[in-house]
Amino acid sequence: MTSLRKLGSSDLEVFPLALGGNVFGWTADEDRSFAVLDAYTAAGGNFVDTADVYSAWVDGNQGGESETILGKWLEARGNRSDVVVATKVSQHPEFQGLSAANIKAAADASLRRLRTDYIDLYYTHLDQPDVPVEEIIGALDELVKAGKVRHIAASNISAERLRASLEFSDRERLARYVALQPHYNLVSRDTYEGELQDLAEQAGLAAVPYYALASGFLTGKYRPGTTVESARAGGAAKHLETERGRRVLDALDEIAAAHDAPVATVALAWLAAQPTVAAPIASARTVEQLPALLEVGRLTLTEAEVGRLTKASA
Repeated sequence: MTSLRKLGSSDLEVFPLALGGNVFGWTADEDRSFAVLDAYTAAGGNFVDTADVYSAWVDGNQGGESETILGKWLEARGNRSDVVVATKVSQHPEFQGLSAANIKAAADASLRRLRTDYIDLYYTHLDQPDVPVEEIIGALDELVKAGKVRHIAASNISAERLRASLEFSDRERLARYVALQPHYNLVSRDTYEGELQDLAEQAGLAAVPYYALASGFLTGKYRPGTTVESARAGGAAKHLETERGRRVLDALDEIAAAHDAPVATVALAWLAAQPTVAAPIASARTVEQLPALLEVGRLTLTEAEVGRLTKASA
């Protein structure tokens, strides 16, 4: 049985892999999304990550499709209290930005789509430096006090803005960020490592990295001369053109062979071994893609293996 991990200073305990909901209503229709959610929770998973904007980029979509599918599934299964639901605010076409009024209106819209009266973890999706942190934290605190949100978190934020937010929360005794969602994986380390990671560690924040598999590149299915049918193939294949990408694949292949494990599992296990990381996010379009992701809770890399991957990805 995979043990759950504590999410920062919160009372949330989460499975070591967060299931990404960005594919629900995009590359996975409702039936397929339900099947993936059923298989994930049957394996002990309890942490689902979505956003109000998913998937407004698809022709014919308005945004909110992912939350709507997740809400229907939660209602159909009657398991709301067993699932840690994370969603985000600021990017929905009708609810842009982080003004106090928008945060509150967007939260209510998310709650309606999710068919629930509370959100476990509510992220600011993309920071807006022109909105004072006092306004953002104040609005989020009101949602917490109203019982609509249990804990708050931040995604795509600078160390400077994160520090200012935490200081304001502490000074005014308001809701405080418990987690951070950075872009972080074996071939994209610069945005998180350094000042932001150090601050998260000092402040007791958990990291829940997105693009944990670099749009699929770190599954190992992208190789020289191969073509992959995927909506994200372009973003993933670009890593093949870099020396670092090829070095990382070589190291992953070697370690995966030693453990008789999928390449994706090893890539996620490296992330899970990093300071502050509670649960990487990865999405699955089909049930068949899930086992390699779920294995991260059972695979522990040796110190030497973590070091080998860290060096290859430098």
